[in-house]
Amino acid sequence: MIPATLAMLLFAFSSVAAKRSVNLLGSATASVLRILVAASLLAVYAHGWGAGLRGPALGWFVASGFIGYGICDTAIFLALPRLGAQLTSLMVHCLGAPIAAVTEWLWLGTPLGATEIGAGTLILAGVAVALFPGKANNRSASRMNRPGPWALGLGVIAAAGQAWGAVLSRHGQLLSRDAGQPIDGLSVTYQRILAGVAFAILWWLWQRSQGSVRKSGDEPPNLRRAWPWVVLNALSGPSLGVAFYQWALLEQKTGVVMAIAALTPLAVIPFAWWLEGERPTGRSFSGGLMAVAGTIWLTVR
Repeated sequence: MIPATLAMLLFAFSSVAAKRSVNLLGSATASVLRILVAASLLAVYAHGWGAGLRGPALGWFVASGFIGYGICDTAIFLALPRLGAQLTSLMVHCLGAPIAAVTEWLWLGTPLGATEIGAGTLILAGVAVALFPGKANNRSASRMNRPGPWALGLGVIAAAGQAWGAVLSRHGQLLSRDAGQPIDGLSVTYQRILAGVAFAILWWLWQRSQGSVRKSGDEPPNLRRAWPWVVLNALSGPSLGVAFYQWALLEQKTGVVMAIAALTPLAVIPFAWWLEGERPTGRSFSGGLMAVAGTIWLTVR
């Protein structure tokens, strides 16, 4: 459980660092720079000391990276300015756990018992409580405080992408282990991130062609101020965080690992409060506790 816990803490910090870089650069630019920095660091390790591009499950890892790094991360970066770090992390990790459990059940034949169903229901209930619109003094404030269907849809897409990418990655790791060629977590992360790099670059080029690469608002992108957050995000999220996550997937079922990762929203709260000034509301905190209770129940089971 240690690698899964370390991954959870790194993901929490990465979520807040990502939002800071998005605020300074815009979603498309922050996403592509973050993944390029992470891929460069991972390439140095993988080709110098790791497995490089070798292994029997390279295709599975590339497909996993396309879904996890490409679709999931793009949806996360689009959701962050709309939902905030806490709610984005809550949707991705807490919805991703039951999606992964159901996917493994249907595809790999992993049984889903009453405890898993009960814990998943509690997790979903916590998400619903946290996202339920709060009271507002007027219609304008109500519209500002209530996440729209587009923002909520991005959160669901990101959660499904993370779940399916994790299931594919675990399948690839089990194939490699059964073939007598197990691959370390950093090398798996490097093989997965290659598809994510291609996806991020294509997304950035498309955004540029649409004239929407620049950040919204009056201030222009500030690369000098954003670089520290881009590097911190690259190290804590797609590099070290995912490497610990891959290590955990080799040892435990996807649903269990994602259940531990679902504790990320609770860990995000102090980071977001300290760095972003996002004071947690009573409803979001209560919903987070419900979701965390569900993940603990699933983990203990």
